[in-house]
Amino acid sequence: MPLTARPRRKRSVRIIVTLLCGLLPVLLGTGILYMQAERTLQQSTQHTAEEALRQFELMLDNTAQAASDLLPLAGQPCDSVKLALREQVTRRPFVRSTNLVWDDNLYCSSLFGEFKETVNPGDYAQGKLWLMNGNPVTPNTALVVYRLSDGRGGVLTTLDGYHLSNVLRLIGRDTLLLLQVADNWLSADGKVHQGALPALPVAQSMLASSRYAFSVSAGFPQGETWRYMANEYPPLFSLLIFFGVVSGAIGHVLQRRSTSPSHEMLRALEAGEFIPYFQPVVHGDSKKWSGAEVLMRWNHPKEGLVRPDLFIPFAEHSGLIVPMTRSLMQQTAALLGPLSSGFDKPFHIGVNITASHCQDLQLVDDCREFLAAFAPASINLVLELTERELIEPTDITHQLFEQLHTLGVMIAIDDFGTGHSSLGYLRTFNVDFLKIDQSFVAMIGIDALSRHILDTIIELSAKLDLGIVAEGVETQAQADYLTAHHVNFLQGYLFGKPMPGTDFIDALSHH
Repeated sequence: MPLTARPRRKRSVRIIVTLLCGLLPVLLGTGILYMQAERTLQQSTQHTAEEALRQFELMLDNTAQAASDLLPLAGQPCDSVKLALREQVTRRPFVRSTNLVWDDNLYCSSLFGEFKETVNPGDYAQGKLWLMNGNPVTPNTALVVYRLSDGRGGVLTTLDGYHLSNVLRLIGRDTLLLLQVADNWLSADGKVHQGALPALPVAQSMLASSRYAFSVSAGFPQGETWRYMANEYPPLFSLLIFFGVVSGAIGHVLQRRSTSPSHEMLRALEAGEFIPYFQPVVHGDSKKWSGAEVLMRWNHPKEGLVRPDLFIPFAEHSGLIVPMTRSLMQQTAALLGPLSSGFDKPFHIGVNITASHCQDLQLVDDCREFLAAFAPASINLVLELTERELIEPTDITHQLFEQLHTLGVMIAIDDFGTGHSSLGYLRTFNVDFLKIDQSFVAMIGIDALSRHILDTIIELSAKLDLGIVAEGVETQAQADYLTAHHVNFLQGYLFGKPMPGTDFIDALSHH
């Protein structure tokens, strides 16, 4: 091979490797987003089907109650009971007509008075429900008939399909929603179809009523997953492209045998080297463990545990703190979630967030996924706002905090009294806790000015009806002082140092 061809070949290989490094995170990220979109759509159809089922059961409860009220009148002359039939139609919002039956013959109707028509019980699913494509009064208009019988007598109450198709349209406006009774099914356009229910291509959810003989099916048309991703994930696609570029650049740099902090942190994140450590939080009065603050540690394969102050600021500056926090929450959920059913009281779990977490609403999904890993009402998730970067009070930020509170997530201001934005946060955001910075706790009994500031913070939290956590408690004298001033929670080396998950779980069994 000519000598001039070798550098050319090496350059070609470097370009190919760089392109592959750039495409890999984009393809993997797209795959993950696709699975997330499928999961979101599945949750949407499940919720839609559940809501539709609930609405249909409420309507049928209405018609069933009318039938139950009229059943004792079956067999009586039509002239003496037709006013009672019409009264039920007037009183019940979803009842279109009522009819009395004797010996399987319809003999009295709220619409026509005396009437004669044979009733075939076999037309009714489980002898109770029939989805019809209209009747002589309103042909080609959906109608659901509810049948109630006792011996020779019976009642038929009808539910107008207009109400049913309204539910299908309004609840399922973003989905395909169908109602099935036996071999007939109703679509949102109000038409009744016969035969098997059609398969819905994307995220189909089917639910059957436990009280009435019907079921609902919700889903999306073909290609909805990609349409959803295109509508909801443009920023994430941009982020994927960004990571693709970063990955390609890192691949190119690695081939030149040079390293950079961003490469190393990305490598560590992918390798799962950022792990949770847990520092106990105790009740101020009883000193019993009430929870823990989740702290991030970097378990480097060569350097061992890296001090947080060496990598956290860079992670915040680069934006990597967001996926790192997400990974931390996922690991915490995997460790503590299986134990949550044994918690006597809601377990306090504190997680630090920064301004980077408040730029979109992804944190809401992260918290929702985190809470889903625990037994209901077994934990109190507290997000602690650090003040190294200013959190701007934008519409997105207010919407984020509002949705977090709706989930039951609480907000704390970390290191209160040391950052330039503490009082601004109190005025702008709806917070639940203040965390007293350890610098004030350390001055208890030493510095009078710091003690006065500490007392002021405690008094302020009481006036604002906020919980308060004191961190950095290292001596019994500090703990006694804080307890005497009714501080809710204490945290510090006096009660326990940050420890790995397995050690914390082992220690938790003794507290």
